[in-house]
Amino acid sequence: MEGGVFALGNFDGVHRGHQAVVRETIKKAREIKASAKVLTFEPHPRSFFQPNLPPFRLTPPEVKERLLKALGIDQIVTLTFDANLAGMSAQEFVENLLIQKLKVQHIVAGNDFAFGRNRSGNMAKMEAWLAPHGIGVTEVGEMGEDGEVFSSSRARELLLEGEVEAAAKILGRPWSIEGTVVKGKGIGGKTFGFPTANICLGDYLRPKFGVYAVRAGKPGEALTVRGIANIGARPTFGEHSENLEAFLFDFDQDIYGQKWEFALTHFVRPERKFDSPEALKTQIEKDVATVRKLSFGLR
Repeated sequence: MEGGVFALGNFDGVHRGHQAVVRETIKKAREIKASAKVLTFEPHPRSFFQPNLPPFRLTPPEVKERLLKALGIDQIVTLTFDANLAGMSAQEFVENLLIQKLKVQHIVAGNDFAFGRNRSGNMAKMEAWLAPHGIGVTEVGEMGEDGEVFSSSRARELLLEGEVEAAAKILGRPWSIEGTVVKGKGIGGKTFGFPTANICLGDYLRPKFGVYAVRAGKPGEALTVRGIANIGARPTFGEHSENLEAFLFDFDQDIYGQKWEFALTHFVRPERKFDSPEALKTQIEKDVATVRKLSFGLR
């Protein structure tokens, strides 16, 4: 765990701004012949300080780790964000943790990275405290495109509005939800003729409830299976559990119990309550026809 060039941050979403920080980290590590590492925090500090917030994660820990390693990071160091870490002063964070414990050789972070008790530390202070030890700092400026800043908070806002294609521009890929496929109540297959794969949403952000075009596959692999998914609580049947329920086109494999990933490529329509199952079935048939006509890019 000791030594190396460290990227600092929460990295929720591993969006294009985060990817720029990772690229700089790897570049510097290669220059000084050191390991490229990420220092991150779990649970997310937002969960620690505001535990009653609705789920907001773009990438749960194991997804975040997989994405970071796919970018070329050698090691991920995850600190437990608890009362001790939250109460640590900014200077203690640098001197006790970064210098003494981790023995960092160089630090890379976004220009808005804040740390220490009450977020009192900033990149200028970081540089001032590290310089006497001969440890350099690379500050990565704000990044964006077409007037849109690459940030986790903005990606969340867009997903809450159902703007999955705009969110994908920030993330550099379609946003996805993954989990273990479980059996539903059989309504989709028996009643409508559309058997579904269901996963619980867990700690994932709840995007705008509704119907989406999806690409699916095993996590980390090419998402080549096309389909349609409803995200929500199925109000027509008086249910309140929130999940993702996907019908995969031209697919008949048994995937129950397997981990699968579902990338949201297009928003089709909001979730709504229908007067009868028959009315819902008619709408599902229309939705499937609509989604089959869409063009799906493949990852």
